[in-house]
Amino acid sequence: MTSAFLIVIAVVFAVLAIRSRRLLTSALWLAGVSALLSIVFYLYGARQVAVIELSVGAGLVTVLLVFAVSIAGEDAIRSQPIVPKAFAWILAILLVLLLSWFTLLSPANPIQAGTELALVDVLWQARGLDVLVQVVLIFSGVLGLLGLLAEVRPHLEGPMAEEVKAVRDRELRALEEQVLGKQEEKK
Repeated sequence: MTSAFLIVIAVVFAVLAIRSRRLLTSALWLAGVSALLSIVFYLYGARQVAVIELSVGAGLVTVLLVFAVSIAGEDAIRSQPIVPKAFAWILAILLVLLLSWFTLLSPANPIQAGTELALVDVLWQARGLDVLVQVVLIFSGVLGLLGLLAEVRPHLEGPMAEEVKAVRDRELRALEEQVLGKQEEKK
């Protein structure tokens, strides 16, 4: 029952990711879908798949999407969809029916195979080093991207901006006079 509830919430998050007008918001909804799916994978006993989905799906993909949006901008693309709407709706309904069928036929207690371990035990004892390396890699990747994308621009407002403009104009005039003076000397 818990997995069915999580799957329904993941589907709602996926719909919100598709319907969102802003790309960054869509990326965050998509990260929510990946996080919920990793919990479902964990409940079904696929612990390694759950950790990979959480780190790659919710972590790395979200970082890459935010990076791409920050570089490309959030301008909306005005084009016709590749897939017709009717086909997309039919495909979505078939996927929901298939997911419901698998969820209803699943065992009541999904973690019957093997020994039961708490999530804390799996993450910090059995796979502790892997989790720490993934956290460090994602954190350093985010910091590296922020360092690459950071632009240092002094904010000039009011009198300071006018003063900088005046100095630049004086230097340009002096350079023009030098060039014109040299051209007149040559004549």
